[in-house]
Parts: sequence; C-alpha cells; structure tokens
Amino acid sequence: MEGHAVRMLFTTIADLGHFHPLVPIARAAAAAGHEVAFACPTSFGATVEAAGFRAFPCGFDPRNRTNSTLFPGMHKRPETGRTHWVVANIFAGVFGAAMVPDLLTLAQSWLPDVIVRETGEFGGYIAAEVLGMPHASVRADATSATHTLRHSSREALARLRELSGLADDPDITGPFRYLHLACEPPHFVPPGEAHGPTAHVLRPVNFESGDETLPAWVANLPALPTVYATLGNLASIMPSGRATFPAILAALGNEPINLIVTLGRGNDPAQFGSQPENVHIERYIPQGALLPHCDLVINHGGFSTVTGALNAGLPMVVIPHSADQPYNAACCSALGVGRVVAPNDRTPEAIREAVRAVLADPTYRAKAVQVRDETAALPGPEVAVELLERLARDKVPIIASR
Repeated sequence: MEGHAVRMLFTTIADLGHFHPLVPIARAAAAAGHEVAFACPTSFGATVEAAGFRAFPCGFDPRNRTNSTLFPGMHKRPETGRTHWVVANIFAGVFGAAMVPDLLTLAQSWLPDVIVRETGEFGGYIAAEVLGMPHASVRADATSATHTLRHSSREALARLRELSGLADDPDITGPFRYLHLACEPPHFVPPGEAHGPTAHVLRPVNFESGDETLPAWVANLPALPTVYATLGNLASIMPSGRATFPAILAALGNEPINLIVTLGRGNDPAQFGSQPENVHIERYIPQGALLPHCDLVINHGGFSTVTGALNAGLPMVVIPHSADQPYNAACCSALGVGRVVAPNDRTPEAIREAVRAVLADPTYRAKAVQVRDETAALPGPEVAVELLERLARDKVPIIASR
C-alpha cells in the first residue's frame, strides 16, 4: 500500500514493559501518515492516550492488580517453570481468550489492514487469523518472543484456536507466521538458539512513560564511578525485589562510588532511613536521562532496562528475579557485557564482589560499547514501518535474509 495510509491496530496487555516496545514503531507509523490505534484493557487506556494514541477498550481488564493478586495459584508453581506457565495460562489462556471476541467486534467497525501485537498479547494473532488478516509481532518478553520457546504455549494456543474455529497449528508457526519485528541487540540470544524465518532484527528504541526529569544533583556528583541500581516496575514490588534493595545498599553504601538507587514510583525512599553521602535513593529517574552519567547498571534483567544500558554502552550486574529476566541475564552473560548474581545468591557479599569485578575489568565496558555500536547500525523503526506497509499490501509472510 505504498502511497496509501495503512490502518494499523496495535494490541497490548496492561503492562508498561509490553506496551513500551510498541511505541517507537507506532509513532514512526503515525509520522509516516498511517492511521494508528491501540486495543488494550480499559484501565490501561489512559497510559496509551498519554503516549499520543487512540485507545479502544478490549480484553481482560486487571484494573491495576498484579498477576500474583489476580492468580494467586501462580506462586505455587516452581520458580524455574513459572514464567512458561504464566505465558501459557495467563497471557494466552486468560488475556488472549478475552481479547479475541473484542477484537473481532472492533474489526467490524474500525476495519484495520494489519494487526501489530506485542508478543505477550496473543489475542491479536488469533483474531487476525480468524479474519484472514496479516499480523505482525514486536518483541516484548523473551518467553513469548523467542521462536525456540514457542512450544511452551502449545496447549493453550491449541485451545484458543479451537474455540475460535481455527485448525490446529501443531508446530506453533502461527504467532510468527507473517512478520516478527525483533527489536533487540544483535546476537541477543543464548548459544544454540536462532530466530524464526520471519524475524527481522531491528534497533531497539527505548521509550519511557511519565514526566519526571533528571535531578539537578546528578550534574554535581563527585568524580567517582557512578553505579545505578534499578529493579524496574515489576521486580521492585515483588517480595524478592524488596529484599534485594537492602542487600544492594548494604553491599555498596561504603564503596568508593556514587550509588543511585531508584525504587519505583510506588515505593518510598524514606523506608531506608539516612544513608551515606554517596548514596542517593529516588522513586524514579528517567533512565534515558540518567544513563549518560553512569559507569555501571545493576538491574533485574528486564528487557527495556538491559537494552537501555546496552544502548548507552554500559556494563551490568544482573540480578534476575522472574519472568524473562533469567533469559535476558543469560544473554548478557553470553555477550560478555556483565556479571549475573544467581537468585539463590542475592547477598551483599555477592553483589559487592560482582560490582567490584565489573568496574575493575575494562573488558565488560568494551564489550558493552561494541554491542552499542553494533546495535546503532541496525535498521530502526522506520524500516519496521516499511515492512508493515509491505505486509498490509502483499499479505504474505516476509522472510528475512540472513
């Protein structure tokens, strides 16, 4: 549909980590003259609209409740397999099932040309298949975005396809059938894994919600290495995350560094009492504004945090907690850009040793800078838009050249 506006319907679950990867592509599509809208749970609509998009209420609405509150049985699952269970049973089995009928109804009035979903949102894929419409996915959490892990949702997707009147898809090719926009650093997969045939590796562009600004005191920090510690939006409110913050403070409060800790908007810095002069605790600081002032990032392995650090050429100490964080930590380890603190070793001693090791060895920083430069050379959101234009026009899978 070159020269013609394409009507693109983006779909997302109610989670910032899933929504944010869609925003740069949606904005590039709108800037190119295409009509863009989002389908999302009702309570998430304000977040979508604040980013500048039209929001259609669709699907299961968590109403700002966490998955652990909505589905308390998930914590009875073994931690090693919990993420796969969540993706299959909650993302696909509950959220996806609720999204499909709403999307089918919406499609009758809004008439999209293509559905673009973040990979944790499965309803868009099923609805598009029912409608005979091309669909694309954008990398969100690694568990649902990784081609080699697609079989973990096989049973849930088979039920969803059956309920929607679709034939079985035993090899689970459907979610990646037409186009997968793998917005991630080059080689960001553990050894032995590979992308699917329709995966196009593109430059990840970080987007942040909110209107906070960089605190003035950052510009006046002493001439010491600056270490930034964050556990993102989800891990910071989990019990394991809350326990990790005191370990980080105990590990690094007396080290010869500037330590900046962000707790998340819902946590109060006052809970940790007075701190040494080199320690700064805030609720939230925009990552994009802060990272240029840093030398190392301690994080939970959330994809947006990891790619933000790599886009800035910064090494990391990764302390994974849940979701796809162990996977992202393994990717960082394979790339040589940081150290990983194992879930059973989140102690002040282990964190201190990892931070000292990364700061002392310039190889980690050199590897991170290499990844930064390789990532910067990748095609950006404008190429994603070109691929979506082609998909809407030709309605056939777009196989990537390797």
